[in-house]
Amino acid sequence: MSIDTMKAVRLHEFGGPEVLRYEEAPLPELKPGEVLVRVHAVGMNPPDWYLRDGYKSLPPEWRPHVPFPIILGSDVSGVVEAVATDVKAFSVGDEVFGMVRFPSFGESAAYAEYVAAPASDLALKPAGIDHVHAAGAPMAGLTAWQFLIDLGHNEPNPLQPEMHRPVPLGGKTVLVNGAAGGVGHFAVQLAKWKGAHVIAVASGSHESFLRELGADEFIDYTKSLPEDVAHDMDLVLDTLGGPTTGRFLRTLKRGGALFPVFLGFSDAEEAAKLGVTISMTQVRSNGQQLAELGLLLDAGTVRVAIDSTFPLADARKAHERAAGGHIQGKIVLTVV
Repeated sequence: MSIDTMKAVRLHEFGGPEVLRYEEAPLPELKPGEVLVRVHAVGMNPPDWYLRDGYKSLPPEWRPHVPFPIILGSDVSGVVEAVATDVKAFSVGDEVFGMVRFPSFGESAAYAEYVAAPASDLALKPAGIDHVHAAGAPMAGLTAWQFLIDLGHNEPNPLQPEMHRPVPLGGKTVLVNGAAGGVGHFAVQLAKWKGAHVIAVASGSHESFLRELGADEFIDYTKSLPEDVAHDMDLVLDTLGGPTTGRFLRTLKRGGALFPVFLGFSDAEEAAKLGVTISMTQVRSNGQQLAELGLLLDAGTVRVAIDSTFPLADARKAHERAAGGHIQGKIVLTVV
């Protein structure tokens, strides 16, 4: 490897995990406001496989133009190698983590040995956790944070006309669907931290894991449908979202809220009849919120569960693991 190239995982076409190529790529150039991070670990997230397969899940008119070749990924943990002259928040040698330039299509470029990231997207890595766990936190943790705690920005909402507004959680009953996954396991812990009574929905193999994270009740969806057994919820966070998310309307009390994390809700009339608020948002990079989450991670109040790790060169195998489903926590690529 020469001084101006690095190893990275790139796409030259859309497709399955087999299109991921581990190869030489140009070292990113540092722009004003940025830091160069020597990456130690990369967190994998659903947008990585949506981009890889050409955003098949989006309506055609929503699919962005993607300039090949492109480096996947947004979540990193590593060490600052260089800083732009105008950056005061970080110094060479600092350990940092963050979600880089999200949402953007292919500009995050995290599946690589080096990433140039806006300083505002990063926070100091909590000293109490390693790079693998830190890399698993940004997107999933910020998604749970921005849905449940604080939106943290005033950008237009691409998913609905009005801004998403979290609801106060203290003393409320909150159901988290898909509770064992990346966003779900953070949501369980953050809702608990804010004083909610938390009901976790997942398959039975995840029950002890979710009870350890603080879930007060557990519903094994392979044995009973949550919409048949849960009633009088104040809030449902459906981390799976999609066309089936409307089934949770009947679990909510009047004046309750349903927050689907993915597109597909289509029962607006029924929701209005039941007095239920439906709201979504698009997660955005936010170093300041990550620093707040970092304090909870450092204290052990919130923890990152790691499903599995793979070397960066084995990104294809990691994507195959993701496609297999039933993930407990996060899949992370190791770089250093």
